[in-house]
Amino acid sequence: MITASIKKRENIAEYLLYMWQIEDLIRANNLDIDKIQSTIIDKYPDLTIEQKKEMRDWYESFIDMMRREGLIKSGHLQINKNVIIALDDLHQRLLSDTKFASYSAQFYHTLPIIVELRAKAGENKVGEIETCFNALYGILMLRLQGKEIGEETTQAVSQIAKFLALLSYYYKKDYNNQLFNDEADSQK
Repeated sequence: MITASIKKRENIAEYLLYMWQIEDLIRANNLDIDKIQSTIIDKYPDLTIEQKKEMRDWYESFIDMMRREGLIKSGHLQINKNVIIALDDLHQRLLSDTKFASYSAQFYHTLPIIVELRAKAGENKVGEIETCFNALYGILMLRLQGKEIGEETTQAVSQIAKFLALLSYYYKKDYNNQLFNDEADSQK
């Protein structure tokens, strides 16, 4: 809850990956608030009773949204899909504006990786931005499971991370109404 609000202000890519992880944590606890209370909330000994109540309410609201949206087994909440939509919109605006040449260069450097990932996705194809997030989240899950990741995959994910970091940078500037007020690419 606290982490999410900080990440949303500071780094939208980290925020989205964090929120996907929250969705999976809720599923891992069978959308059961009492399990979440004991496995997650109670693990924060420094929180006050009021903070723990706020955290419980926050998780309960996500459980409710996941049930209403039919996301008990898989999928992402509409609020998280909206972040992808906003990032995709910004991505398109940046690509179409010549002031953001280094952004375009970073994207076109990443594009072969995206194309390869989309080819492997089969029928589960999503847009370019979501493909990048799926790759990063997949690697995050593999690392959490202690699985080994090959050098080629590590390099590809590193490039995707650089690209998403730049997109996040511009998202923050856009969110603060500074994107077109500055000298754009000269800042990065």
